[in-house]
Amino acid sequence: MGAENVIPYDGYAEDFEEAAAGNAYNANYDRPAVLDLLGDVAGRAVLDAGCGPGLYARELVARGAAVTGFDQSGDMVALARRRLGSRAVIKQHDLAHPLDWLPSGAFDAAIMALVIHYVPDRVACLRELRRVLHPEGKLIISTSHPTADWAMDGGSYFAEKFVEDQWSCGMLSKFWRQPLEAWFSEFWKAGFMVERLTETRPVRAMEDTHPEEYETLSREPGFIAFRLAVRRDGKE
Repeated sequence: MGAENVIPYDGYAEDFEEAAAGNAYNANYDRPAVLDLLGDVAGRAVLDAGCGPGLYARELVARGAAVTGFDQSGDMVALARRRLGSRAVIKQHDLAHPLDWLPSGAFDAAIMALVIHYVPDRVACLRELRRVLHPEGKLIISTSHPTADWAMDGGSYFAEKFVEDQWSCGMLSKFWRQPLEAWFSEFWKAGFMVERLTETRPVRAMEDTHPEEYETLSREPGFIAFRLAVRRDGKE
């Protein structure tokens, strides 16, 4: 991913890891939704694109998957390698560049959890992920819900642009926002079709651990997740 459009996780990776391991939005909201859409992974080759500190990869390995993960941040890669050891292959790679170290059709499934909105050329990135997937493979993508972005940024719901959000840890998040139809259009251009869409709901455990977030996310969506299938015709 281009440096000007990426959250600079280097320097903040450990803060993120500590929060994401058990917080409301990652542990009790996005991870369960992504893993549910992915389904049974036992004996399957799964690619974790933008693996962060390896929290999703750890779950995938525990469920019997053969996992390869990568991330643009060197700090995140170090944390993921520490977490997974020899149980997964973890590389440092920028999503703005082709996955030329991976053969075509190598994976049964892939996930991009809360990553795609940092990618400048999302269609090119998605085409590379399609290439490394088996023709029957699935790609699970999660991102912020378009209405949540609109509520935060204001202006027109139909705006397509990078916006900034200052996180409490001091990190500046710069991410892409666009309406729902634009996400569908990019998936289609990249050779995918949406097989299933989930407007993410919080898991019940969040009601006890994070009651305020549970109440909010039960009422209004924060994230959205898609299960994409490779289109047979491949036409735009």
